[in-house]
Amino acid sequence: MPLTALETRLSQAAGMRYGLQMTKTPPPGDRIAKVLARAGVASRREAERMIEAGRVNVNGKTIDSPALNVTSKDKIIVDGKPVSEPEPSRLWLYHKPPGLVTTTRDEKGRATIFDNLPEDMPRVMSVGRLDLNSEGLLLLTNDGGIKRKLELPATGWLRKYRVRVNGRPKDEDFAPLRKGLVIEGERFQPMTVTLDRQQGANAWLTIGLREGKNREIRRAMEDIGFAVNRLLRVSYGPFQLGNLKPGEVEEIRRRVMRDQLGLDAEPDAHAKRPARPQRKRPGIGKKPRK
Repeated sequence: MPLTALETRLSQAAGMRYGLQMTKTPPPGDRIAKVLARAGVASRREAERMIEAGRVNVNGKTIDSPALNVTSKDKIIVDGKPVSEPEPSRLWLYHKPPGLVTTTRDEKGRATIFDNLPEDMPRVMSVGRLDLNSEGLLLLTNDGGIKRKLELPATGWLRKYRVRVNGRPKDEDFAPLRKGLVIEGERFQPMTVTLDRQQGANAWLTIGLREGKNREIRRAMEDIGFAVNRLLRVSYGPFQLGNLKPGEVEEIRRRVMRDQLGLDAEPDAHAKRPARPQRKRPGIGKKPRK
């Protein structure tokens, strides 16, 4: 039999008295950090930091906690600018040249990859990073959810690098890398290492890893006595650098992206785009994108 209003109140009071947790209907919508990430404003963690810094306003009120659900009816403003409805998820390949920092802002004033992108690119985030002197494939996306999915260790996608080291190594020198290293208390998972060829005073290697720790390959090589003087990422999971030239950007077709990432189909606002991905070159003489 259904409970009367009085019985319901008594039941709730008893639950509070004895510390019982009553089942509550979750509020409608999604957490604010997830919505900001989906709209391409920032990753979830970055969005949470923006909220704590007082940079996010919802329905005219500045919020200081990410513990808030919002719907499409809520008006969200970040840094004084309205947040628009999220566009369909998109993914790009980018050939990062050496000498650029993989960050939106650099405290030392160095050029970033975002300064170098074509002017018609939307606001995007990088999936992981390549350090200042590293080059090669970076994935870019307008969707913070995709960024998070691809960066999670559980994804475990193999990343392959072409690496040039100074010296004349032998195949057995790489046994510690294949087994897994511990450097300054930090454990590195086993890598695949192939000695490709000797070229003068340098040797070329192909290295595969499934993590993305800071300067992982350089630190591992230094630990076994070799200095890396060139590092080029050639693939990230199923996505390949191919013939993409430094500074070039190429969009992944949405169907390919969905298939590779296991995403559900979504309304395609760009359905009239050509079936083949278009390659974009940085404009010569154009002002860099801010």
